Amino acid sequence: MKWIVVAIDFSKCSIHALEYAIEIANKIKSNILMVWVDNSVSSEEVFPEEECEIRFERKRHFEKLREKYKDKLTGGKFDFKLRKGKVYHEITKQAKNVKAELLISGTHGISGFEEFWIGSNAYKIVIHSPCPVITVRYDFKFKSNINKILLPIDGSAQTAKKVYYTAKFAKYYNSEAHILALYSNSLKSLQRRTDSNVKIVKKYLEDNNISYKLHSLVSENITYATMDYASKNEIDLIVIMTEQEISPSRSILGTTAQQIISNSKTPVLSLHENGFSLE
Repeated sequence: MKWIVVAIDFSKCSIHALEYAIEIANKIKSNILMVWVDNSVSSEEVFPEEECEIRFERKRHFEKLREKYKDKLTGGKFDFKLRKGKVYHEITKQAKNVKAELLISGTHGISGFEEFWIGSNAYKIVIHSPCPVITVRYDFKFKSNINKILLPIDGSAQTAKKVYYTAKFAKYYNSEAHILALYSNSLKSLQRRTDSNVKIVKKYLEDNNISYKLHSLVSENITYATMDYASKNEIDLIVIMTEQEISPSRSILGTTAQQIISNSKTPVLSLHENGFSLE
């Protein structure tokens, strides 16, 4: 049975992410594992009994959440895990332990409001996750179905690889894929790279019987162009590769990817080049 891991800090934002996860779990017939991390720094001033009380309280809260939402989860079961340490490290480690198909985290976007730890750790969770991550804003009003999935395609070497996971995801929802060819300048060599990637994506979607629409945009700011298209066309999910701008390690999130995760009002599905399956 598949597992979806949901980062929970008991803020409204993380509960919203949980409700979003339930909708997806019902589609792909998955279990949900809620994970809370005690990120307090131990010191001589902290009494052990106080730490135990906090964990007991969190466990009680999890029991209430499981009771509240158990009837809404039709495709699997609820479970929860309490961990201690760095938030992003423990959540992604737990996802690896259960071989999670998906990790879902809330985000507050660029409002500057960070309740509990969910807002400040979203980027790190995306960077270090062993599986695809969906970040969803606390104010996004999601539907029960993902009808339109946006694939921004540029001239990078990794961009076309998102189509493999997207096609599998689209089959669960009978989604329509929107291929958005992005041209950041008028250089013919870069345009040819984008065109080549679009050709790969189109063929894969056609071979897998996924319906799609093709659009193209010329913009110096591909982040804005992507989000603007998503807003105007009522896109339900944006799919991006985190390695759009390659760094020597996965400690840095590609600039474009980071901007989209930070600014997008639409949920963002972030994929690492070698970190997805959804079998």
